[in-house]
Amino acid sequence: MKEENIRRRIIPLAIALSALLLMGFYSVTNPERLAHSSLLAGADWMGYGVCHRITSHSFLLNGRQLPFCARCTGMYLSAALTYITLLLAGRSRRSDLPPLPVLVALFILVALMGIDGVNSYSHFFPNAPHLYEPKNWLRTLTGLGTGIMMGAVMFPALAQTLWKRQRLQPSIGSLRELGGIWLIAAAAWLLLLSSQPTIMFVLAVISVMGVLMLLGSINLVIGLILIKKDGVMETWWKAAVAVSIGILLAIAELSVISAMRYALTGTMNGFPGLN
Repeated sequence: MKEENIRRRIIPLAIALSALLLMGFYSVTNPERLAHSSLLAGADWMGYGVCHRITSHSFLLNGRQLPFCARCTGMYLSAALTYITLLLAGRSRRSDLPPLPVLVALFILVALMGIDGVNSYSHFFPNAPHLYEPKNWLRTLTGLGTGIMMGAVMFPALAQTLWKRQRLQPSIGSLRELGGIWLIAAAAWLLLLSSQPTIMFVLAVISVMGVLMLLGSINLVIGLILIKKDGVMETWWKAAVAVSIGILLAIAELSVISAMRYALTGTMNGFPGLN
């Protein structure tokens, strides 16, 4: 029964991933299609709502900037992979935070990103001290840990808010399980660094899914509590409407922020003078 459940979860994921790979291959093999990709244009618009999108701090897909900067790509990619991994593992109803050793490890990963971020920011000021020359591969690598942290915290918060029947167990139960998720994220990081265009296309889309998952989860948690409908869902079919509304709200919120920012700056890439 357990193997059957896992298979039932993997099949839709495999179909979606295959579709993304085909779409990516179709787009990247023609410069004109890549430049005018509706999917990537929408992804850029979502990324613009939460990321500075400074070109020099971003990876390029055949000359086209990815929706997020290198650090945000790492963050939201690993957040999406954390959600997907926990869902595939059948942990959607686990409503407890990870145990203290796992939380400490996650906070260390966040601190490493903070150190790298401060060091990177210091390079905007020529005379400011800095530890080392920042690199996009390092920005992405340190972003991975923060994304896992966000996913590991928001996932059980969502479970607490959605489900009537919860499992009082941590979403990530041990350092070994955390290591497994880290290895999955690190594998995606290596694939990103391979600069293989189709793979980069797929990872770019997954990273945007990550920000929609996180913001959609926040919308759900706040919204269901406000209308006093938290902890009442029994199946995914019954939760589907609420989940869809949370994600649609996330898209609307990011769109409003992007529109306001574009009206102020007139550019989709970074800030005037900081590209």
